[in-house]
Amino acid sequence: MTISAENSDVQHAATADELYYDPYSVELNMNPFPVFARMREEAPLYYNDKHDFYALSRFDDVNKAVIDHETFISGRGALLEIIKSGMEIPPGTLIFEDPPIHNIHRNLLSRMFTPRKVLALEPQIREFTARCLDPLVGTGRFDFVNDLGEQMPMRVIGMLLGIPEEDQRRVTDHGEATLQSKEVNLLATGEVFAEFIDYRTEHPSDDIMTDLLNVEFTDETGTVRRLSRDELLMYLTVVATAGSETTTRLIGWAGKTLAENPDQRRELAENPALIPQAIEEILRWEPPALQIARYVARDVEYYGQTVPEGSAMLMLVGAANRDHRRFRPNGDVFDIHREPHSHMTFGAGTHFCMGNALARLEGRIALEEILKRFPTWEVDWPNARPSQTTAVRGWESMPTLVS
Repeated sequence: MTISAENSDVQHAATADELYYDPYSVELNMNPFPVFARMREEAPLYYNDKHDFYALSRFDDVNKAVIDHETFISGRGALLEIIKSGMEIPPGTLIFEDPPIHNIHRNLLSRMFTPRKVLALEPQIREFTARCLDPLVGTGRFDFVNDLGEQMPMRVIGMLLGIPEEDQRRVTDHGEATLQSKEVNLLATGEVFAEFIDYRTEHPSDDIMTDLLNVEFTDETGTVRRLSRDELLMYLTVVATAGSETTTRLIGWAGKTLAENPDQRRELAENPALIPQAIEEILRWEPPALQIARYVARDVEYYGQTVPEGSAMLMLVGAANRDHRRFRPNGDVFDIHREPHSHMTFGAGTHFCMGNALARLEGRIALEEILKRFPTWEVDWPNARPSQTTAVRGWESMPTLVS
């Protein structure tokens, strides 16, 4: 019995020390950084035999792989579970497309996110943020997610698309349900937008939905046409989900991160001009999406190992963002005064996030308005709840005690 127990202990020690990353673990994904640090040093090309995927973790590897859309394609999906399922991707799913069709669809949508249109939203975003926060002053409590984070980004997308204010919450709930789906088919149909399309068809307005209904473009076959109803529904779903959920997570992570770095928070309250670079550091430090998944279209070699065609590859954004080779002297330190270097949170190359300027604007306004009213806070940890989705990590609730 003694020998058996000793052997068991040795086995447990070996298991505990084994380098293992499970992208489907909500608990691990809330703090994957110790595992990511080991991956960067011990297994810069990592293979997981249980879920059958490879992973890259160093900044240069991740950055180059995301840009290489000939070796690593999006047309089989950009989430591991979709790639592994082999499901057929519906047309018009922008984030799951490759050039040249991706470029055609991206050009159509990019008109939503011009600098002029984004900056024009600032007064409305600020006014809505103030409406959310003012009733909480003097209550002693503020939830970064429930009181602001889950409301403001969808309201902004609603402003862009022309969705009535009273209907925007329903669209938000639809996006959250899609991300939390345990089904293989994680793609929403977009039918939640159908009534708005019908309404705008009959009542055109000065908004993006009307623009997209009427725009003519040359498709991949050379045909000049308008978007089909199904394409438009898919466009709107991608924009609404990607454009609201990620910013919701950013605001939640800002609450946690600045609570844990009160000296830097005090600097931001005293000098709001530092807030844009603080948002950049929060985006690097706690990216809402930890990885970008791609299908490997041809054999490729890393560190003397061949990744065969047909494999699934995870580019670990969260690991790349803390790589000390890129972010010196120590990527595992939160520092709002860090010398600026581009991070991977918004991706790179042809799939670089079109909404990046909007997300930065929303994050900046949120932090400016929060710090005006609540310069200090402590997280109410017994009531904080992680989101149960692994596609976009973050908090369902980030309650704080404010003074």
